[in-house]
Amino acid sequence: MVSIRAKIKSRLEKFLEVDSNGYRRAILCIFIKVKKATIDELHEMLSSKYNVSRNTVASMVGYIHSKLGILRAHKESYKTPMIYLLREEYIDLLMKIVASPTKTITDSTA
Repeated sequence: MVSIRAKIKSRLEKFLEVDSNGYRRAILCIFIKVKKATIDELHEMLSSKYNVSRNTVASMVGYIHSKLGILRAHKESYKTPMIYLLREEYIDLLMKIVASPTKTITDSTA
């Protein structure tokens, strides 16, 4: 039986394999540094380096939250924005994967 941690690692690797612009890796790096952020905060941090829309950032964070399972979502009240928090138990795994060099097409076929 495959552990949840192994499944998440596999999903993270696949998520980063198709990262052609570097947005995905950048969002994960931001979460490693700040631990929690809103969509607007993430968009502000990313837009200083990339030409990325708020909807693109929201879509990626939603995918990371729902499919990868490494984020928690918290909302103080219905008037406040959603705050996404990096789950403590996945910080070390995320750091290993994000810090590793990106795979190229020749690496995956060899």
